[in-house]
Amino acid sequence: MRVSLKNLIIPSIPLAVFLVGACFVLWMSAFVGARYSTFTTEHTSISEGLQAIFLPNSLLSNLVCIGLSLLNGFLIAQINNRFTIIRTRTFLPILIFLLLLGTWNQTHVMIASHISLTLFILALFYFFSMARDRKASEEAFMGSFLISLSSLMINPLIFIIPVCWIGFMMFQSFSLRTFLASLFGMLSPWILYVSVVYMLNPQLEYTQLFNLYVNSNLSISNISIAQIIYTASIGLILIIGIVGMFSISTGDAINTRNKLNFLVFLFIALVILSYIFRNQFIAFLPIIALVYALLISHPLTLKQNNFYGILFLIFCLINIAFVISKYFIS
Repeated sequence: MRVSLKNLIIPSIPLAVFLVGACFVLWMSAFVGARYSTFTTEHTSISEGLQAIFLPNSLLSNLVCIGLSLLNGFLIAQINNRFTIIRTRTFLPILIFLLLLGTWNQTHVMIASHISLTLFILALFYFFSMARDRKASEEAFMGSFLISLSSLMINPLIFIIPVCWIGFMMFQSFSLRTFLASLFGMLSPWILYVSVVYMLNPQLEYTQLFNLYVNSNLSISNISIAQIIYTASIGLILIIGIVGMFSISTGDAINTRNKLNFLVFLFIALVILSYIFRNQFIAFLPIIALVYALLISHPLTLKQNNFYGILFLIFCLINIAFVISKYFIS
């Protein structure tokens, strides 16, 4: 049996619309089937304000999150085309990203998380533009500013910036100039935010502005067997994909290889951060979906053989099966 992903890598417009529509149906199946997400507030004034306007598990909140996801999918395509993370145009990163978010119904009500992802992708545009430029202070400032801005909604996201400093080293753009620019970019939104809060409420305790509760206890008693199998399965697929990516990355330009290495390092850092701040791990899921989609799409696009075609089908079936399994688990 020959399985080819050629039509999915560069689909026709009707097929692309159909695939996006299928992800939309998968997303809305959780809402129509009343498989509501367990809602956990991010405990920041901005995110709580958004949650007061867009009530969790409502049709409006789902539609807004879908709209933001489509925007982020478009930005993923643009960042791949501009920086040739995958050295050809491909629809797979968008498809895999939307498929993951459609499956992860915990993200369907977290508007602040999707806005934070938009800011993060925009920050990547600046960071990826810094390659081999130790004087790229403007890009370092703006990228860090955008991530810091997202941390006003999801506080633990501030720890992504130190991860990006290591990325500067990978891109051969780390210098005292770029480091200081990034540091000022990280501090600027918080200085402005704290100043405004102080002007409005001088008696407010500043500890109330931060939600950085660390949860170091590991318990799988609340995790279903389906979730364990699903996580292990897509994790194994990612490992296979990364091995395949490195096996062909020698054909990429040095700058592209540096970006791929950074994405692998970023994924590991995100998993660690989501474990440390498990009370807000849902906030990390959209960014994890972004990095996962870019990494797995590289070998699926460039290694067009039967093995990777079947691997992609298995990936899709695992996600669909996981969605169906939620109807049989209380």
